[in-house]
Amino acid sequence: MAQENVLGTEKVGKLLFQFSVPTALTLMVNSLYNIVDQIFIGHAVGIDGVAATNVCFPLFILVAAVSLLIGDGCATNISLSLGRGEEETAQNYFANGFLLLLIGGDVFLFGGLIFLKPMLLFFGASTAVLDLSAAYTEIILWGFPFSMLTMALTAIIRADGNPRYMMRTMIIGTVINLVLDPVLIFGFDMGVEGAALATITGQIVSGILALAYLPRMEHIRLHKEKMSLERKYVFSIFKLGFPSFCMQTATAATQIVMYNLMRRYGEASVYGSEITLSAYGIMTKLYQIAHSMFVGLAAGTQPIHGYNFGAKKFQRVGQTYRVGFIASLVISFLWFGIFRWGGTIIAAIFVQDEPLFLEFARDCFRAYMLAFFLYGPPQITASFFQAVGKPMKALLVALARQVIFLIPLALLLSGSFGLRGALFAAPIADTLAFLLAMAMVFYEFHTWKKVYNISETNEI
Repeated sequence: MAQENVLGTEKVGKLLFQFSVPTALTLMVNSLYNIVDQIFIGHAVGIDGVAATNVCFPLFILVAAVSLLIGDGCATNISLSLGRGEEETAQNYFANGFLLLLIGGDVFLFGGLIFLKPMLLFFGASTAVLDLSAAYTEIILWGFPFSMLTMALTAIIRADGNPRYMMRTMIIGTVINLVLDPVLIFGFDMGVEGAALATITGQIVSGILALAYLPRMEHIRLHKEKMSLERKYVFSIFKLGFPSFCMQTATAATQIVMYNLMRRYGEASVYGSEITLSAYGIMTKLYQIAHSMFVGLAAGTQPIHGYNFGAKKFQRVGQTYRVGFIASLVISFLWFGIFRWGGTIIAAIFVQDEPLFLEFARDCFRAYMLAFFLYGPPQITASFFQAVGKPMKALLVALARQVIFLIPLALLLSGSFGLRGALFAAPIADTLAFLLAMAMVFYEFHTWKKVYNISETNEI
């Protein structure tokens, strides 16, 4: 196998486009599973159905968190190993990561079945929608092992140099879900259970297609004899995947806190808890699509950063960060406009002829996303620190918005200002996270200028 590949030679802008777009589309398509379900459920079941399926969304995020812990950690180690010319080490990381995925999928499946209703109550389910949410989630759990394989192998196959295959795989799964949803929900009158069956069918097909690609990988291979967990490889996978894991679990923790605040303060408002849970949940689904674009962009920079850092091409690392930073700002401003002026239109796709619901949805979108134009750069910065082997700095940036700023602010401000206080905590957190990320990355590149002799033209 060749020690050099296009990550070290191709133009950065072209590479970033080739790696980021398929990955972003893959993640966006994955987010569409739950959104498509909710559109059909909203029309077939109503606000209670939307609220019931919203409540289990933190579980989707937790599954993604573990998938990225393993997938990104494995992919980053593979990129660094290939950049150093250590091909045997890259094979060992792949084998250990794949076995971890199989174990993780089973833990989510059987753990979720055992603790189903207590878990949903913890996530913020009201007693009015608990049984409906449990009926949906009990079926959804069976698709998680396949979903984990798909999400994690996306990162690993990207590190091998072919991100487009997983994009096609995820699109096929989503199309299957989209076709089966109306058939099962309306044609067979199965309600939320039909939506869940459509979702797991798409996930199973995507997982099988992801596995089918493994024999075609170019730079790494999966060897059965290497599939035994070795401490040094597992530790390194968890170490470099931990920032991605924390970013996702922080999102899940935020959703759990916010769902509980929506339920608590919604009950005391003119809207009621079902409306606040439904509207906030719909907003988070759109937010998740936007977030997927930033994760895809950040993930696209990872193999470029990792390979070139391993190959000691430090100027190329700096150039990659600069291009990713500018792209993240452009995407942030585009989504800010959508959130600011499109909230009512988007909410009406899910639930119609409910004036109070549409009113709260509009205010929810505008308040929560008020500073979203600053959202992207911290995501790129966390990915940069992760890719160059500095997980603690990546962890700090990854946790800043959700855990360090948003959750404490939401709890504090909601006590004084109710629903509006909880929602306006988000733009404050976005601003503080942006300032922290910029301070850290400017200091890092200032240090690199001295240590690695990076020229002025390649600095941020």
